[in-house]
Amino acid sequence: MTARNAALAEAPDVRLEDVHPCATCGARPLGVCADLKGHELQNMACASETVTAQPGQALFHEGDPNPYVFNVVEGAVKLYRLLPDGRRQITGFLFQGDFLGLGGRGTSSFTAEALTPLSACRFRRGDFDRLLDALPALEHRLVAMAGDELMAAQEQIVLLGRKTARERIASFLTRLSARQVQLGGAEGRVHLPMTRLDIADYLGLTIETVSRVFTQFKTSGLIRLLPDNEVALPDPEALKTLGDGAA
Repeated sequence: MTARNAALAEAPDVRLEDVHPCATCGARPLGVCADLKGHELQNMACASETVTAQPGQALFHEGDPNPYVFNVVEGAVKLYRLLPDGRRQITGFLFQGDFLGLGGRGTSSFTAEALTPLSACRFRRGDFDRLLDALPALEHRLVAMAGDELMAAQEQIVLLGRKTARERIASFLTRLSARQVQLGGAEGRVHLPMTRLDIADYLGLTIETVSRVFTQFKTSGLIRLLPDNEVALPDPEALKTLGDGAA
């Protein structure tokens, strides 16, 4: 702990969590560090470093050594794998507060590429393992996030295996809208930092199918296409019902 933070921690009318930069981080409410306070936040900060990336730059590539884990502070990331014949499968999109890199301790099984200007906290695996041992709140939070990730993976299996193209895209927009509301975004509106091709590679569709369904949704009034990759959802419940296969 620095001398300044030590002095603040000892002051009777000042809490360290009120002045530490981690306390005002926009990623904290949904991040792995959400339940940490005071010296716990300080320990977390001391074990990390901030890394940045521009759109198209990778935090790491498939097949690279995997010595780090990351917490997304700002921006969006796509995760993908390349098949032997060159086809690409996008396995997920990550946003502010999401955790990255914990699964697998050998080489990376996918590439993590910035979709937007990106900032992330990076931890060496050994340092993060020691934090988990020292901070029970961190371990509990990570277990809860892993459970959420497992549920999302199960939903993705259903989406790819059983849903029609219209249902897949409706589900995608509904889930992305819910995530962005968690991050403080407006209800009934979605920002798409990814391309139509990215969406196609995530949903197991062709880019032509994605474009056609977006046009159908626009014509029927389910969505409105706005500038700057924004999409308005005039009737979110109708979109959710379609995505659930109940329309």
